[in-house]
Amino acid sequence: MTQTDLDGRLALVSGASRGIGRAMALELAKAGAHVIATARTTGGLEELDDDIVKAGGSCTIVPLDLMSPDGIEKLGGVITERWEKLDILLANAGSLGVLTPASQVKSKTWHDVIGVNLMAPARMIRAFEPLLLASDAGRAVFISSGAASSRRAFWAPYAASKAALDALVESWANEHVNNPNIRINTVYPGALRTQMRSKAFPGENPDTLPEPSALWPTIAELVSPDCTRNGETVKFDG
Repeated sequence: MTQTDLDGRLALVSGASRGIGRAMALELAKAGAHVIATARTTGGLEELDDDIVKAGGSCTIVPLDLMSPDGIEKLGGVITERWEKLDILLANAGSLGVLTPASQVKSKTWHDVIGVNLMAPARMIRAFEPLLLASDAGRAVFISSGAASSRRAFWAPYAASKAALDALVESWANEHVNNPNIRINTVYPGALRTQMRSKAFPGENPDTLPEPSALWPTIAELVSPDCTRNGETVKFDG
């Protein structure tokens, strides 16, 4: 794959303090994008900012709890005032919840998992669509999961929320099927060496899994101004 040139482009990454989000934020910055990095963990964002600067890139960190009632919307307002557009949205933040029988899932778990995995992306669509449309090549990528279709036992909240996310994103992409200036896709990252993966599969040896940075060529294609794919679920096979 040729080097992706994102010089001068503005990218927003949620869940950027660790795992896939952190790795992709760093790669986006290395490719020339100015990265707006959001997460709840300020310390993790500051470390990311340091690494981006060391790599010669630029970053704006925004501590943000996606469950706050108006945080996403306020961020949309700030981006509108400061940059007037958004070229790349990478909606990565996710919540696994608790792996337990569906009959034992507490209402708070449902609220939290659905809130982060479905409601937050839905609010991002509302807040950031005008900014993506203001770009000459708006690109939106949502990190989903194969759990949306495998629907394994004891994964009900996560599987349900990701299946709903897939439906949301595909429906939104179909709204813009005739607008080549915005492309919207979903990615199944598969098994990568992340904290969430360790939580889901505690007996697995993480050294057998690829680092999150291995996902970059897949993401790079989808955020490139040259990308023509839309409404697809792209599966990374490692």
